[in-house]
Amino acid sequence: MTASFLKTPAPANWSRWLVPPAALAVHLSIGQAYAWSVFKPALEKALHLSGTQSALPFQLGIVMLGLSAAFGGTLVERNGPRWAMFVSATCFSAGFLISALGVATSQYWLVVFGYGFVGGIGLGIGYISPVSTLIKWFPDRPGMATGIAIMGFGGGALIATPWSSQMLASFGTGTGGIAAAFLVHGVVYAIFMSLGVLLIRVPEPGWKPEGWEPVDHGKAMISRADVSAANAIKTPQFWLLWVVLCFNVTAGIGILEKASPMITDFFKQTPTPIAAAAAGGFVALLSLTNMLGRFVWSSTSDLIGRKNIYRVYLGVGALLYLVIALTTNSSKVLFVLCAGVILSFYGGGFSTVPAYLKDLFGTYQVGAIHGRLLTAWSAAGVLGPLIVNAIADSGKRAGKQGPDLYGTSFVIMICLLVAGFVANELVRPVNPKYHEPRAQAAVRTQEAS
Repeated sequence: MTASFLKTPAPANWSRWLVPPAALAVHLSIGQAYAWSVFKPALEKALHLSGTQSALPFQLGIVMLGLSAAFGGTLVERNGPRWAMFVSATCFSAGFLISALGVATSQYWLVVFGYGFVGGIGLGIGYISPVSTLIKWFPDRPGMATGIAIMGFGGGALIATPWSSQMLASFGTGTGGIAAAFLVHGVVYAIFMSLGVLLIRVPEPGWKPEGWEPVDHGKAMISRADVSAANAIKTPQFWLLWVVLCFNVTAGIGILEKASPMITDFFKQTPTPIAAAAAGGFVALLSLTNMLGRFVWSSTSDLIGRKNIYRVYLGVGALLYLVIALTTNSSKVLFVLCAGVILSFYGGGFSTVPAYLKDLFGTYQVGAIHGRLLTAWSAAGVLGPLIVNAIADSGKRAGKQGPDLYGTSFVIMICLLVAGFVANELVRPVNPKYHEPRAQAAVRTQEAS
Protein backbone atom coordinates (compact mmCIF):
# COMPACT_ATOMS: atom_id res chain seq x y z
CA MET A 1 0.00 0.00 0.00
CA THR A 2 1.54 3.29 -1.12
CA ALA A 3 2.32 6.24 1.12
CA SER A 4 0.23 8.51 -1.12
CA PHE A 5 -2.87 6.35 -0.55
CA LEU A 6 -2.34 6.34 3.21
CA LYS A 7 -2.14 10.15 3.24
CA THR A 8 -4.93 11.02 0.80
CA PRO A 9 -6.22 14.53 1.68
CA ALA A 10 -9.86 15.45 1.33
CA PRO A 11 -10.97 16.93 -2.01
CA ALA A 12 -12.65 20.33 -1.95
CA ASN A 13 -16.18 18.90 -1.99
CA TRP A 14 -15.60 16.17 0.61
CA SER A 15 -18.35 15.92 3.23
CA ARG A 16 -17.05 15.89 6.78
CA TRP A 17 -20.06 13.73 7.72
CA LEU A 18 -18.35 10.77 6.06
CA VAL A 19 -15.64 10.84 8.73
CA PRO A 20 -17.76 9.72 11.75
CA PRO A 21 -18.93 6.57 9.88
CA ALA A 22 -15.28 5.85 9.07
CA ALA A 23 -14.44 6.10 12.76
CA LEU A 24 -17.44 3.97 13.70
CA ALA A 25 -16.33 1.23 11.29
CA VAL A 26 -13.17 0.86 13.36
CA HIS A 27 -14.59 1.41 16.85
CA LEU A 28 -17.60 -0.90 16.40
CA SER A 29 -15.12 -3.60 15.37
CA ILE A 30 -12.54 -3.25 18.12
CA GLY A 31 -15.36 -2.89 20.67
CA GLN A 32 -15.66 -6.68 20.29
CA ALA A 33 -13.08 -6.86 23.06
CA TYR A 34 -15.87 -6.32 25.60
CA ALA A 35 -17.54 -9.50 24.30
CA TRP A 36 -14.57 -11.81 24.95
CA SER A 37 -16.46 -13.52 27.77
CA VAL A 38 -18.65 -15.23 25.14
CA PHE A 39 -15.67 -17.42 24.18
CA LYS A 40 -14.50 -18.19 27.72
CA PRO A 41 -16.73 -21.19 28.56
CA ALA A 42 -16.10 -22.86 25.19
CA LEU A 43 -12.33 -22.33 25.43
CA GLU A 44 -12.23 -23.62 29.00
CA LYS A 45 -14.02 -26.81 28.03
CA ALA A 46 -12.28 -27.43 24.69
CA LEU A 47 -8.72 -26.67 25.85
CA HIS A 48 -9.13 -27.62 29.54
CA LEU A 49 -8.41 -24.12 30.85
CA SER A 50 -9.16 -22.45 34.15
CA GLY A 51 -11.14 -19.23 34.35
CA THR A 52 -7.95 -17.33 35.01
CA GLN A 53 -6.26 -18.83 31.96
CA SER A 54 -9.20 -18.13 29.66
CA ALA A 55 -9.09 -14.45 30.69
CA LEU A 56 -5.45 -14.03 29.65
CA PRO A 57 -6.09 -13.01 26.01
CA PHE A 58 -8.49 -10.27 27.12
CA GLN A 59 -6.23 -9.04 29.91
CA LEU A 60 -3.19 -8.87 27.63
CA GLY A 61 -5.31 -7.16 24.98
CA ILE A 62 -6.27 -4.35 27.39
CA VAL A 63 -2.66 -3.98 28.52
CA MET A 64 -1.52 -3.72 24.90
CA LEU A 65 -4.34 -1.26 24.18
CA GLY A 66 -2.92 1.14 26.75
CA LEU A 67 0.71 0.59 25.77
CA SER A 68 0.19 0.86 22.01
CA ALA A 69 -1.99 3.95 22.43
CA ALA A 70 0.64 5.59 24.63
CA PHE A 71 3.70 4.68 22.58
CA GLY A 72 2.08 4.67 19.14
CA GLY A 73 0.25 7.99 19.43
CA THR A 74 3.07 10.00 17.88
CA LEU A 75 3.24 7.59 14.92
CA VAL A 76 -0.51 8.00 14.43
CA GLU A 77 -0.13 11.77 14.30
CA ARG A 78 2.88 11.57 12.00
CA ASN A 79 1.47 9.05 9.51
CA GLY A 80 -2.19 10.02 9.58
CA PRO A 81 -5.51 8.32 10.39
CA ARG A 82 -5.65 6.15 7.27
CA TRP A 83 -2.29 4.57 8.12
CA ALA A 84 -3.45 4.07 11.70
CA MET A 85 -6.73 2.45 10.68
CA PHE A 86 -4.91 0.19 8.23
CA VAL A 87 -2.49 -0.93 10.96
CA SER A 88 -5.38 -1.41 13.37
CA ALA A 89 -7.39 -3.49 10.89
CA THR A 90 -4.35 -5.60 10.02
CA CYS A 91 -3.39 -6.32 13.64
CA PHE A 92 -6.91 -6.81 14.98
CA SER A 93 -7.92 -9.18 12.18
CA ALA A 94 -4.58 -11.01 12.26
CA GLY A 95 -5.10 -11.54 15.98
CA PHE A 96 -8.26 -13.54 15.26
CA LEU A 97 -6.59 -15.54 12.49
CA ILE A 98 -3.63 -16.43 14.71
CA SER A 99 -6.08 -17.38 17.47
CA ALA A 100 -7.99 -19.61 15.04
CA LEU A 101 -4.75 -21.44 14.27
CA GLY A 102 -3.99 -21.73 17.97
CA VAL A 103 -7.35 -23.30 18.81
CA ALA A 104 -7.27 -25.62 15.79
CA THR A 105 -3.84 -26.94 16.84
CA SER A 106 -4.61 -26.83 20.61
CA GLN A 107 -1.76 -24.34 21.12
CA TYR A 108 -3.33 -21.92 23.58
CA TRP A 109 -0.27 -19.70 23.70
CA LEU A 110 -1.07 -18.75 20.10
CA VAL A 111 -4.50 -17.54 21.22
CA VAL A 112 -2.91 -15.41 23.95
CA PHE A 113 -0.32 -14.08 21.53
CA GLY A 114 -2.76 -13.56 18.66
CA TYR A 115 -5.78 -12.02 20.36
CA GLY A 116 -3.90 -10.48 23.29
CA PHE A 117 -0.63 -9.18 21.88
CA VAL A 118 -1.19 -8.70 18.13
CA GLY A 119 -4.90 -7.92 18.42
CA GLY A 120 -4.22 -5.67 21.43
CA ILE A 121 -1.96 -3.48 19.30
CA GLY A 122 -4.85 -3.17 16.87
CA LEU A 123 -7.11 -2.16 19.76
CA GLY A 124 -4.85 0.66 20.93
CA ILE A 125 -3.96 2.08 17.52
CA GLY A 126 -7.58 1.78 16.38
CA TYR A 127 -8.93 3.47 19.49
CA ILE A 128 -6.94 6.66 18.96
CA SER A 129 -6.81 6.56 15.13
CA PRO A 130 -9.75 8.88 14.37
CA VAL A 131 -9.56 11.24 17.35
CA SER A 132 -7.46 14.13 16.06
CA THR A 133 -9.04 13.89 12.59
CA LEU A 134 -12.57 14.13 14.00
CA ILE A 135 -11.56 17.14 16.08
CA LYS A 136 -10.06 18.87 13.03
CA TRP A 137 -13.21 18.23 10.97
CA PHE A 138 -15.56 19.26 13.80
CA PRO A 139 -13.90 22.14 15.69
CA ASP A 140 -17.43 23.45 16.26
CA ARG A 141 -18.61 20.18 17.87
CA PRO A 142 -15.56 18.17 18.97
CA GLY A 143 -17.38 16.51 21.86
CA MET A 144 -20.16 15.24 19.62
CA ALA A 145 -17.71 14.00 16.97
CA THR A 146 -15.49 12.04 19.33
CA GLY A 147 -18.57 10.87 21.21
CA ILE A 148 -19.95 9.20 18.07
CA ALA A 149 -16.74 7.22 17.56
CA ILE A 150 -16.11 6.26 21.16
CA MET A 151 -19.77 5.34 21.56
CA GLY A 152 -19.01 2.74 18.89
CA PHE A 153 -16.35 1.17 21.10
CA GLY A 154 -18.88 0.85 23.91
CA GLY A 155 -21.52 -0.52 21.54
CA GLY A 156 -19.31 -2.99 19.70
CA ALA A 157 -20.01 -5.67 22.28
CA LEU A 158 -23.77 -5.29 21.79
CA ILE A 159 -23.25 -6.46 18.21
CA ALA A 160 -20.47 -8.97 18.85
CA THR A 161 -22.11 -10.78 21.80
CA PRO A 162 -25.16 -12.23 20.00
CA TRP A 163 -23.20 -12.66 16.75
CA SER A 164 -20.41 -14.63 18.42
CA SER A 165 -22.91 -16.69 20.44
CA GLN A 166 -24.78 -17.60 17.27
CA MET A 167 -21.58 -18.66 15.51
CA LEU A 168 -20.61 -20.94 18.39
CA ALA A 169 -24.11 -22.39 18.34
CA SER A 170 -23.82 -23.00 14.59
CA PHE A 171 -20.20 -24.19 14.37
CA GLY A 172 -20.05 -25.96 17.73
CA THR A 173 -18.04 -25.35 20.88
CA GLY A 174 -15.25 -27.81 20.15
CA THR A 175 -11.85 -26.72 18.88
CA GLY A 176 -13.05 -26.82 15.26
CA GLY A 177 -16.10 -24.67 15.97
CA ILE A 178 -14.18 -22.08 17.98
CA ALA A 179 -11.46 -21.91 15.33
CA ALA A 180 -14.10 -21.39 12.62
CA ALA A 181 -15.73 -18.62 14.65
CA PHE A 182 -12.37 -16.88 15.11
CA LEU A 183 -11.66 -17.22 11.40
CA VAL A 184 -14.98 -15.64 10.43
CA HIS A 185 -14.39 -12.81 12.92
CA GLY A 186 -10.99 -12.08 11.43
CA VAL A 187 -12.26 -11.95 7.84
CA VAL A 188 -15.45 -9.97 8.55
CA TYR A 189 -13.71 -7.40 10.75
CA ALA A 190 -10.98 -6.95 8.12
CA ILE A 191 -13.64 -6.11 5.52
CA PHE A 192 -15.68 -3.86 7.82
CA MET A 193 -12.65 -1.92 9.13
CA SER A 194 -11.47 -1.45 5.53
CA LEU A 195 -14.51 0.76 5.02
CA GLY A 196 -13.02 3.14 7.56
CA VAL A 197 -9.66 3.05 5.79
CA LEU A 198 -11.32 3.96 2.48
CA LEU A 199 -13.59 6.69 3.87
CA ILE A 200 -11.22 8.56 6.17
CA ARG A 201 -9.77 11.86 4.97
CA VAL A 202 -7.89 14.73 6.60
CA PRO A 203 -8.93 18.36 6.05
CA GLU A 204 -6.65 20.92 4.49
CA PRO A 205 -4.51 22.76 7.06
CA GLY A 206 -6.40 25.70 8.51
CA TRP A 207 -9.82 24.42 7.34
CA LYS A 208 -12.82 25.36 9.46
CA PRO A 209 -16.60 25.29 8.98
CA GLU A 210 -17.90 28.32 7.13
CA GLY A 211 -18.77 31.16 9.48
CA TRP A 212 -17.62 29.33 12.62
CA GLU A 213 -15.64 31.03 15.38
CA PRO A 214 -14.56 29.40 18.67
CA VAL A 215 -16.86 29.93 21.66
CA ASP A 216 -15.14 29.56 25.01
CA HIS A 217 -17.47 28.01 27.60
CA GLY A 218 -14.60 27.47 30.01
CA LYS A 219 -13.38 31.01 30.69
CA ALA A 220 -10.20 31.18 28.60
CA MET A 221 -9.83 27.38 28.50
CA ILE A 222 -9.88 27.18 24.69
CA SER A 223 -6.33 27.31 23.35
CA ARG A 224 -5.57 28.92 20.01
CA ALA A 225 -1.98 27.72 20.24
CA ASP A 226 -0.61 24.18 19.96
CA VAL A 227 1.41 22.00 22.32
CA SER A 228 3.43 18.96 21.28
CA ALA A 229 2.93 15.59 22.97
CA ALA A 230 6.45 15.79 24.40
CA ASN A 231 5.70 19.14 26.02
CA ALA A 232 2.15 18.24 27.09
CA ILE A 233 3.35 15.63 29.57
CA LYS A 234 5.51 18.32 31.19
CA THR A 235 2.48 20.44 32.05
CA PRO A 236 0.42 20.22 35.25
CA GLN A 237 -2.72 20.27 33.08
CA PHE A 238 -1.89 16.87 31.60
CA TRP A 239 -1.40 15.24 34.98
CA LEU A 240 -4.48 16.90 36.47
CA LEU A 241 -6.51 15.46 33.60
CA TRP A 242 -4.78 12.11 34.13
CA VAL A 243 -6.10 12.13 37.71
CA VAL A 244 -9.55 13.27 36.56
CA LEU A 245 -9.84 10.47 33.98
CA CYS A 246 -8.34 7.80 36.24
CA PHE A 247 -10.66 8.50 39.17
CA ASN A 248 -13.78 8.90 37.01
CA VAL A 249 -13.05 5.57 35.29
CA THR A 250 -12.22 3.89 38.61
CA ALA A 251 -15.62 4.90 40.01
CA GLY A 252 -17.45 3.54 36.98
CA ILE A 253 -15.52 0.34 36.40
CA GLY A 254 -15.86 -0.52 40.09
CA ILE A 255 -19.57 -1.08 39.47
CA LEU A 256 -19.34 -2.36 35.89
CA GLU A 257 -16.84 -5.15 36.59
CA LYS A 258 -18.92 -6.59 39.47
CA ALA A 259 -22.39 -5.52 38.42
CA SER A 260 -24.18 -8.87 38.45
CA PRO A 261 -22.92 -10.21 41.81
CA MET A 262 -23.17 -6.72 43.33
CA ILE A 263 -26.91 -6.29 42.70
CA THR A 264 -27.49 -9.92 43.75
CA ASP A 265 -25.61 -9.40 47.02
CA PHE A 266 -27.30 -6.06 47.71
CA PHE A 267 -30.84 -7.44 47.64
CA LYS A 268 -30.23 -11.06 48.70
CA GLN A 269 -31.64 -10.51 52.21
CA THR A 270 -34.72 -8.58 51.04
CA PRO A 271 -38.20 -10.10 50.53
CA THR A 272 -37.67 -9.89 46.75
CA PRO A 273 -34.11 -11.00 45.91
CA ILE A 274 -32.67 -10.51 42.44
CA ALA A 275 -32.88 -13.51 40.10
CA ALA A 276 -30.00 -14.41 37.79
CA ALA A 277 -31.92 -13.24 34.70
CA ALA A 278 -32.67 -9.89 36.31
CA ALA A 279 -29.00 -9.50 37.26
CA GLY A 280 -28.09 -10.14 33.64
CA GLY A 281 -30.60 -7.50 32.58
CA PHE A 282 -28.95 -5.06 34.99
CA VAL A 283 -25.58 -5.70 33.31
CA ALA A 284 -27.15 -5.09 29.89
CA LEU A 285 -28.73 -1.85 31.13
CA LEU A 286 -25.39 -0.61 32.42
CA SER A 287 -23.79 -1.40 29.06
CA LEU A 288 -26.51 0.64 27.35
CA THR A 289 -26.11 3.67 29.65
CA ASN A 290 -22.33 3.41 29.25
CA MET A 291 -22.74 3.55 25.46
CA LEU A 292 -25.35 6.33 25.39
CA GLY A 293 -23.41 8.43 27.90
CA ARG A 294 -20.47 8.50 25.51
CA PHE A 295 -22.55 10.41 22.97
CA VAL A 296 -25.06 12.36 25.07
CA TRP A 297 -22.70 13.80 27.66
CA SER A 298 -19.84 14.55 25.25
CA SER A 299 -22.30 16.35 22.96
CA THR A 300 -23.56 18.31 25.97
CA SER A 301 -19.98 19.38 26.67
CA ASP A 302 -20.01 21.31 23.38
CA LEU A 303 -22.76 23.48 24.86
CA ILE A 304 -21.62 23.94 28.46
CA GLY A 305 -17.87 23.37 28.20
CA ARG A 306 -15.56 20.53 29.12
CA LYS A 307 -14.68 21.72 32.63
CA ASN A 308 -18.36 22.08 33.50
CA ILE A 309 -19.31 18.61 32.23
CA TYR A 310 -16.55 17.05 34.33
CA ARG A 311 -17.96 18.90 37.32
CA VAL A 312 -21.15 16.95 36.62
CA TYR A 313 -19.35 13.61 36.14
CA LEU A 314 -17.36 13.93 39.34
CA GLY A 315 -19.59 16.02 41.61
CA VAL A 316 -22.93 14.41 40.77
CA GLY A 317 -21.22 11.01 40.58
CA ALA A 318 -20.02 11.40 44.17
CA LEU A 319 -23.53 12.36 45.28
CA LEU A 320 -25.03 9.32 43.53
CA TYR A 321 -22.56 7.01 45.27
CA LEU A 322 -23.53 8.70 48.54
CA VAL A 323 -27.22 8.07 47.83
CA ILE A 324 -26.53 4.35 47.26
CA ALA A 325 -24.43 4.15 50.42
CA LEU A 326 -27.12 5.84 52.55
CA THR A 327 -30.21 4.09 51.13
CA THR A 328 -28.48 0.67 50.85
CA ASN A 329 -31.07 -1.92 49.72
CA SER A 330 -34.23 0.05 50.48
CA SER A 331 -35.11 0.63 46.83
CA LYS A 332 -34.17 -1.39 43.75
CA VAL A 333 -35.31 1.38 41.42
CA LEU A 334 -33.13 3.95 43.15
CA PHE A 335 -30.11 1.63 43.12
CA VAL A 336 -30.49 0.84 39.41
CA LEU A 337 -31.09 4.49 38.50
CA CYS A 338 -28.02 5.73 40.40
CA ALA A 339 -25.81 2.96 38.99
CA GLY A 340 -27.03 3.66 35.46
CA VAL A 341 -26.26 7.37 35.67
CA ILE A 342 -22.82 6.66 37.19
CA LEU A 343 -22.07 4.35 34.24
CA SER A 344 -23.24 7.02 31.80
CA PHE A 345 -20.70 9.37 33.42
CA TYR A 346 -18.08 6.63 33.05
CA GLY A 347 -18.73 6.44 29.31
CA GLY A 348 -19.01 10.19 28.97
CA GLY A 349 -15.63 10.68 30.61
CA PHE A 350 -13.96 8.61 27.89
CA SER A 351 -15.55 10.46 24.99
CA THR A 352 -15.22 13.98 26.41
CA VAL A 353 -11.54 13.84 27.29
CA PRO A 354 -10.21 14.14 23.69
CA ALA A 355 -12.13 17.42 23.28
CA TYR A 356 -10.84 18.60 26.68
CA LEU A 357 -7.30 17.87 25.49
CA LYS A 358 -7.96 19.78 22.27
CA ASP A 359 -9.19 22.77 24.28
CA LEU A 360 -6.00 22.81 26.34
CA PHE A 361 -3.31 21.67 23.90
CA GLY A 362 -4.69 22.45 20.44
CA THR A 363 -5.02 20.00 17.55
CA TYR A 364 -1.33 19.64 16.62
CA GLN A 365 -0.65 16.30 18.35
CA VAL A 366 -3.88 15.76 20.26
CA GLY A 367 -4.05 12.10 19.19
CA ALA A 368 -0.61 11.40 20.64
CA ILE A 369 -1.48 13.27 23.84
CA HIS A 370 -4.71 11.28 24.09
CA GLY A 371 -2.76 8.05 23.71
CA ARG A 372 -0.49 8.96 26.61
CA LEU A 373 -3.46 9.96 28.76
CA LEU A 374 -5.06 6.54 28.27
CA THR A 375 -2.52 5.10 30.68
CA ALA A 376 -4.98 6.47 33.26
CA TRP A 377 -7.48 3.92 31.92
CA SER A 378 -4.96 1.12 32.43
CA ALA A 379 -4.40 2.21 36.02
CA ALA A 380 -8.14 2.52 36.69
CA GLY A 381 -8.75 -0.91 35.16
CA VAL A 382 -6.62 -2.37 37.92
CA LEU A 383 -7.61 0.03 40.72
CA GLY A 384 -11.43 -0.12 40.44
CA PRO A 385 -11.92 -3.92 40.45
CA LEU A 386 -9.18 -4.32 43.07
CA ILE A 387 -10.92 -1.96 45.49
CA VAL A 388 -14.38 -3.47 45.12
CA ASN A 389 -13.37 -7.15 44.98
CA ALA A 390 -10.75 -7.05 47.73
CA ILE A 391 -13.06 -5.29 50.18
CA ALA A 392 -16.02 -7.55 49.31
CA ASP A 393 -13.89 -10.69 49.71
CA SER A 394 -12.57 -9.43 53.04
CA GLY A 395 -16.10 -8.68 54.19
CA LYS A 396 -17.32 -12.16 53.30
CA ARG A 397 -14.49 -13.71 55.32
CA ALA A 398 -15.57 -11.52 58.24
CA GLY A 399 -19.15 -12.75 57.94
CA LYS A 400 -20.64 -9.62 56.37
CA GLN A 401 -23.36 -9.76 53.74
CA GLY A 402 -25.64 -7.58 51.64
CA PRO A 403 -24.80 -3.87 51.30
CA ASP A 404 -22.20 -4.18 54.09
CA LEU A 405 -19.90 -5.86 51.58
CA TYR A 406 -19.69 -2.67 49.53
CA GLY A 407 -20.11 0.23 51.98
CA THR A 408 -16.37 0.83 52.39
CA SER A 409 -15.81 0.61 48.63
CA PHE A 410 -18.45 3.26 48.00
CA VAL A 411 -16.86 5.60 50.53
CA ILE A 412 -13.52 5.18 48.76
CA MET A 413 -15.18 5.90 45.39
CA ILE A 414 -16.75 9.07 46.81
CA CYS A 415 -13.32 10.21 48.05
CA LEU A 416 -11.74 9.50 44.66
CA LEU A 417 -14.46 11.43 42.82
CA VAL A 418 -14.07 14.38 45.16
CA ALA A 419 -10.30 14.30 44.57
CA GLY A 420 -10.98 14.23 40.82
CA PHE A 421 -13.37 17.16 41.21
CA VAL A 422 -10.63 19.18 42.92
CA ALA A 423 -8.12 18.24 40.20
CA ASN A 424 -10.58 19.43 37.53
CA GLU A 425 -11.02 22.75 39.38
CA LEU A 426 -7.24 23.25 39.32
CA VAL A 427 -7.03 23.01 35.52
CA ARG A 428 -5.95 26.34 33.99
CA PRO A 429 -4.82 27.42 30.51
CA VAL A 430 -1.42 26.05 29.50
CA ASN A 431 1.56 28.32 30.09
CA PRO A 432 2.68 29.89 26.76
CA LYS A 433 6.20 28.57 27.31
CA TYR A 434 4.90 25.13 26.25
CA HIS A 435 3.32 26.39 23.02
CA GLU A 436 4.64 25.37 19.61
CA PRO A 437 4.63 28.54 17.47
CA ARG A 438 5.76 26.63 14.37
CA ALA A 439 3.39 23.69 14.87
CA GLN A 440 1.05 24.64 12.05
CA ALA A 441 3.93 25.10 9.63
CA ALA A 442 5.20 21.67 10.61
CA VAL A 443 1.76 20.18 9.97
CA ARG A 444 1.61 21.75 6.50
CA THR A 445 5.03 20.38 5.64
CA GLN A 446 4.00 16.96 6.91
CA GLU A 447 0.71 16.96 5.00
CA ALA A 448 2.47 17.91 1.79
CA SER A 449 5.10 15.17 2.09
